[in-house]
Amino acid sequence: MYKTMNHKIITVPSIIEQQRIDNFLINKFKNVPKSMIYRMLRTGKIKVNRKKIFPNFKIKSQDIIKIPFIYINKIKPIKYNININKINFLKKTIIFEDKYLLAINKPSGIAVHGGSGISYGIIENFRYLFQKKNFLELVHRIDKETSGVLLIAKKRSILKILQKQLIEKKIVKEYIALVKGNCFEKKNIYIKNFLVKNFLNKKIKVTIDNNNKGKYSETKFKIIKNYKNIMLIKINPLTGRTHQIRVHMSHLNYPIINDQRYGDNNLNLKFKKFFNLNRLFLHAKSIQFMHPKNNQKIKIYAPLSNELNNCLLKLEHK
Repeated sequence: MYKTMNHKIITVPSIIEQQRIDNFLINKFKNVPKSMIYRMLRTGKIKVNRKKIFPNFKIKSQDIIKIPFIYINKIKPIKYNININKINFLKKTIIFEDKYLLAINKPSGIAVHGGSGISYGIIENFRYLFQKKNFLELVHRIDKETSGVLLIAKKRSILKILQKQLIEKKIVKEYIALVKGNCFEKKNIYIKNFLVKNFLNKKIKVTIDNNNKGKYSETKFKIIKNYKNIMLIKINPLTGRTHQIRVHMSHLNYPIINDQRYGDNNLNLKFKKFFNLNRLFLHAKSIQFMHPKNNQKIKIYAPLSNELNNCLLKLEHK
């Protein structure tokens, strides 16, 4: 049973320069279910500097967090079952590792972190796998439905350096996607607009704000190959908004194949039936950045899954 009464005031410590409010609260209140924290954030019960904020809001030193007092009675801890098969599965996703960084090829269908009804995401899995590490945190995020390269920092100092590179747009991400439509331009195509995040039936739905009141977003893409009414494209998101690539491609009438939220339902059914594709065809192919310790340029590649490769092979012979 949970009861909330009065409020607790938390001043963000000076060691924190930028951290998502949801991650900060999850780490601080480890015995509180993540679903409850996300619910309080969504309903505005938690405020930063007297303002309602979203779960991805980044707090900084000396920010004032106002949160209802939480009393927890006889909460049973979530049992985390991990076996040798799951350990081997997690280890196989690792595509780069050193003392400071971990990069994995995240499978489609796995959330990057727990919350909103999900007890464990990929980061919680790896924290369990690397129990001797005091710190393990996501550098960036990709959608649950999207596969591909995901960076994890092993030290807070490394996280701060990489987050600074993100802000300064020094980290280059490249995605590959299969989309509806045909276009024969060989040059880069840009789409720029403002995105607004809405919560409908506990699901996020992002829309374009024509009044320029949302968050600025910019995506660059290039045609790799044209099939019959289908294109394989390379995408570089120049900003990192929620569902940005999926919304932008849908807005241009090039929805991503098997996108259940922003896509073409009839085409999705066709690909499921004839190509046996049961996931979103969007993959984070590579990420390029300056290594935080040796300052050397590094580019990490994540190979396509067999499911996506087989789909492309079938298109070639269709």
